[in-house]
Amino acid sequence: MGWVVFSYSLPSKASSSPRVALWRRLQRSGAITPKAGVYVLPERDECVEAFQWLAQEVQQAKGEAVVMRVERFEGLTDPQIIELFRDSCRKKYSEIESEAAEVEKSIHATKKSKSNSGILERLEKLRKKYAEVAQVDFFESAEGAGVASQIRNIQQALRQGTVSDPAVASVTFSEYRDKRWVTRPRPHVDRLGCAWLIRRFIDPKADIRYATNPGPDEVTFDMRGAEFGHTGDLCTFETMITAFGLREPALRLVAEIIHDIDIRDGRYARPEIGGIDIILKGWLLAGLPDRELESRGIELFESLYTAFSRRPRLAER
Repeated sequence: MGWVVFSYSLPSKASSSPRVALWRRLQRSGAITPKAGVYVLPERDECVEAFQWLAQEVQQAKGEAVVMRVERFEGLTDPQIIELFRDSCRKKYSEIESEAAEVEKSIHATKKSKSNSGILERLEKLRKKYAEVAQVDFFESAEGAGVASQIRNIQQALRQGTVSDPAVASVTFSEYRDKRWVTRPRPHVDRLGCAWLIRRFIDPKADIRYATNPGPDEVTFDMRGAEFGHTGDLCTFETMITAFGLREPALRLVAEIIHDIDIRDGRYARPEIGGIDIILKGWLLAGLPDRELESRGIELFESLYTAFSRRPRLAER
């Protein structure tokens, strides 16, 4: 397989700030150093771009840098290089695992009614740390699955004793193809997510209308008396994926984000929530028409789904 290599040097009289900044960036990139002064990443577009940006920073600091594509290293096989990447992630996962164990102890040692807020904050930090490592876990270290499972267990423990998910009646896809759908105007997170879900998984050619008065043959969602709406503490998106039996891990992650933005109960505390929430609010404040909101929402949720499909561990149930 192919590799991308980065090497650089800074003037001896350069201040420590550029050196420290570059070192930190290299650490966050997930690069390994099989030889002193040589940094290696898999030959992927995002990795090449990361090294190119670093090379530009070195040049701005009056240093020299080179980015190279390499097919193989003398005296070092591809499996050995891959193991170096996995070993680097293994150490980081171990730190997260220790922190997660402390959070688990806190859940068992204190009453949930008094500790949920603090534990949710710690859980969010754990998930952010996990996401940072998973992003550069290019070769899917086995330890990553264990840490993801540990974080899911914490989440499940926090949910114990709360109202259980209500029963949702199952439906078939054939019942809802070639239908006209309707929901309230000015669609926000739940309705935009549902619009994407309908077009992505139920009926790509679906006709979706935004109005307050549904027609006699229209399928209503996320509005008063809707066929698909909030069920118990589930948002409409969650109701729909449950009703249609959609169990893909990536969809569960999208559902968690929509749930927290829509219901605001802090149930999942995913790190992506704040940024997505701000984007959606910006669209509404800009006064975009309903069709434009839908179009942008579909692009947003399709991108989230694609990204999560490649790293589904935290969505597994």
